[in-house]
Amino acid sequence: MTQTDPLKLFWWKDQPNFGDVISRTVAQHASGREVVWAAPEECDLFAIGSIMQFVRRTHMKPRENGTKPWVWGTGCMGPLRKDFKENVNFALVRGPITASLMSITTDFFGDPGLLIAEAMNEKIDTEDRIGVVPHFSQFASEGLQQLCKDEPVLKLIDVRKDAAEVCREIASCTHVISSSLHGLIVADSFGVPNTWLNPAGIHRSPRFKFYDYAASVERPLPPPIGLVDIKGFIENLPRGGIGYAEGIAKSKRALMKYFPAALRA
Repeated sequence: MTQTDPLKLFWWKDQPNFGDVISRTVAQHASGREVVWAAPEECDLFAIGSIMQFVRRTHMKPRENGTKPWVWGTGCMGPLRKDFKENVNFALVRGPITASLMSITTDFFGDPGLLIAEAMNEKIDTEDRIGVVPHFSQFASEGLQQLCKDEPVLKLIDVRKDAAEVCREIASCTHVISSSLHGLIVADSFGVPNTWLNPAGIHRSPRFKFYDYAASVERPLPPPIGLVDIKGFIENLPRGGIGYAEGIAKSKRALMKYFPAALRA
């Protein structure tokens, strides 16, 4: 592999989700190279997502060719054994909880999704709408669909659509309510105030990853609101600046600074 070859990146693609797909976009931005998907056993880089378990599962033994993939902004979904660390290179992890679990001593963290605004580099017009970014399995919920019909200020955003278009829709809002961590991160990237949503019936996504990310940008993160609570929150949602903007900026700088030099064009 040379630095003029496409960069081989692993991202989760078993279920269409814009947040995983943008891993390619931000890796291209940070590396200056073409980026292609690769299996975890063969990739050069792991980036967006709580996919550290894939790193471990596929690297408990050294690669036969002697290469080591890089981890850049990846997070854990929960506690994980460290019996694979010798077989990978760590450039940066998503947050301090992941760093602690991996016994990595550092003051710098970042989710690569924070770079999507810079990677897209587009002027996106804002409309006075509140974006609602539900888990993909909840998109067709009758209750959610009816709520968005009853409240014209709400803009329902489907995470299964084209990734760039989902990002544009998020960036166009004055506030975003999201049960997707990717939705909160993209909103942060574009400077859109946002609120954590915990739709009824969704228990598969642990809170661990949300607090890991929030700590990385020094964000105070209240418990998520419920789907039934949205209507009561509409009038009081903040529109304007983000109070932890400096934490976001710090993570953006760290992501660019600690992107592996060996993988840059």
